[in-house]
Amino acid sequence: MPFAEVGDARLFYTDEGSDDPPLLLVHGWTGESHDWCFQLPALTARHRVVAYDHRGHGRSSVTEHGYDSRQLLADMVGLHGQLGLGPVVAIGHSLGGVLVSMLAAEHPDLVRAVVVVDAPYGFDDQAVEASQRLGAALRQLGSAAPITDRVGRSGPATPAWLETWHRRRVLGLPSHVVVETFFGMHEGAREYVVRPAADERLRRRACPVLAFHADPGRAEWDASTFTHPYSEAIAWKGSGHVLHQERPAELNALVLDWVAGLPQAGVS
Repeated sequence: MPFAEVGDARLFYTDEGSDDPPLLLVHGWTGESHDWCFQLPALTARHRVVAYDHRGHGRSSVTEHGYDSRQLLADMVGLHGQLGLGPVVAIGHSLGGVLVSMLAAEHPDLVRAVVVVDAPYGFDDQAVEASQRLGAALRQLGSAAPITDRVGRSGPATPAWLETWHRRRVLGLPSHVVVETFFGMHEGAREYVVRPAADERLRRRACPVLAFHADPGRAEWDASTFTHPYSEAIAWKGSGHVLHQERPAELNALVLDWVAGLPQAGVS
């Protein structure tokens, strides 16, 4: 059965394909591994691909606690070890982009390269404090409904069905999972999310990084943190937050070509 017992959580995952380097797909806040269905056929045709659900999301077990980024990172490391993946190309959307960046910075032996898709890092204190106030208010309300419009933030090119899909899914998740994961990202990964500490922390990603952003300014800033010469930042102005679902064929082709060109380990 495609489930792994990792600490106090039971994580659902799929493991398909066979060729190296293996790819590890990490979804975002309120998402699930099904979010990568636009990528899986293309990626599994050329690589071993593992896609899993965070605790409390998708088909994984719902725990009472453990939704801060530190615990989600520990879950990822635990699953990686159980599956014996070796160095992976870790691909993360949104919160997943923060987590794979943490993995690269803190567990470099587990990571060959990183791909981030509109990761929410590099904010100033004011922006983060506003988010924390919202999280505190949601805790008090005990409902995730007021933040459904923040989940699949749209752009001019975002199809209406995609916004509806994300909004309805968040309403079906346990409220404490939605709220605690939202709040926990700013608690457990503050040094990666908030500038100026984020500048230094993200520079610890010594591996190649491919970053996609909807905002050209954020792409330019992210590029300033790269340390490996093979790294690249791409801006898709006018897109929404779920770039991999809005422009899947283009993203898939870029990722596969970039991974195919990765320098050998130890070679810049």
